[in-house]
Amino acid sequence: MLTRSLVAVAVAVAVSQIVSAADKPVPATDAPLIELRVYTATKGKLDALNARFRDHTLKLFEKHGMINLGYWMPIENPDEKLYYLLAHKDRATRNASFKAFQADADWQKAHAESEKDGKLVTKIEEHFLSATDYSPAAKVVKGDKPRVFELRTYTTTEGNLAALNSRFRDHTVKLFEKHGMTNLYYFTPVKGEKDEANTLIYFLAHDSVDAAKKSFDSFRKDPSWIAAKEASEKAAGSSLTTKDGVQSLFLKAVDYSPTK
Repeated sequence: MLTRSLVAVAVAVAVSQIVSAADKPVPATDAPLIELRVYTATKGKLDALNARFRDHTLKLFEKHGMINLGYWMPIENPDEKLYYLLAHKDRATRNASFKAFQADADWQKAHAESEKDGKLVTKIEEHFLSATDYSPAAKVVKGDKPRVFELRTYTTTEGNLAALNSRFRDHTVKLFEKHGMTNLYYFTPVKGEKDEANTLIYFLAHDSVDAAKKSFDSFRKDPSWIAAKEASEKAAGSSLTTKDGVQSLFLKAVDYSPTK
């Protein structure tokens, strides 16, 4: 029988092998650290920011061991923000990767040249996440035709994140698929992150915004969903989400995004 230390070594080696190549699927149960980064571009600088990512940043991220999952812009007001997902082995590896990236002479040159006429970014938001046990594998996913993506963020009522995850695990994700939606990624904040106890963040893919709305309309009318929702709220004694606790943002993949 393996000792506890040998088991730990075996797990560490397995995780290292999992994240060694971006084209290898990562089982959801062993998903690495996921980082959602949101950049607010300086007015008029989004094209330059995208060019820097396209020509330099993605390749340098990969060089330093980071996995590019997807890059998106909002369909409405696309000149304001860039959203993207990176995958890392763990927080320590992530920090080391970013330190090496920022010290890379090629990055320093690209950064300096791109900002000769001013900074490209006014604000950077970082969110550290882990995949839920029911999430599809954290990997690059390419559709066979252009798609619309949806970033949904749920804020739960006090103490009800586990109940919300149970409802998704047992009912919601299957019903989404039934009604034509594609489940991509489901995350919760890692321990120590803001709102770790009450937040679910997930990504869906749709054929179009109209298709998304039609899918959700039919989903909400599905007797199986109505029954699951009522049962979960009865057990919790209230709604599982707060008032205005469901936020939706439609996104489009940029041309250099691995996930499209």
